[in-house]
Amino acid sequence: MGNRGKAVKRLLTSILLFLAPASALAEACREDLVQLRGDWGQAQFTVEVADDPSERGQGLMHRTSLPPSSGMLFVYERPDEVSFWMRNTLIPLDMIFVDDTGVVQHVHHEAVPLSEESIFGGDMIQYVLEVNGGLARAFGITQGTELRHPAIVNAKAKWPCGS
Repeated sequence: MGNRGKAVKRLLTSILLFLAPASALAEACREDLVQLRGDWGQAQFTVEVADDPSERGQGLMHRTSLPPSSGMLFVYERPDEVSFWMRNTLIPLDMIFVDDTGVVQHVHHEAVPLSEESIFGGDMIQYVLEVNGGLARAFGITQGTELRHPAIVNAKAKWPCGS
């Protein structure tokens, strides 16, 4: 097993230790927590929320690491066409593009650090979750996965807070 394989194995071991039992996911929604569920199971990430233009513009730039159980949730005022890039971003990231109901519409795996190539997320995207590169594939997060967070209006949410 090469260095990359060992690193992935260590990362996945950390993630598996972090995976919350279903009862923990039943807790109330919190601003600093994103919960995901799908055919693959359930997971949660502690997140920083970027919900204004300045925070969204900064994103995860200039960081040299991101804990495996962490991420950043970008929140937009309304669904729209969304594209990202990796300018000044030093770590590979998975970008999970989510509509206004909290349903994943697209996953971009392992965005290349420092790339200025535009990564198109979709036309009607309101939320984007960034996590360490490789985690979406490792968990099985795909189109149709449901995301829960207080920023998602309960009346629209496929998986509302409090359910």
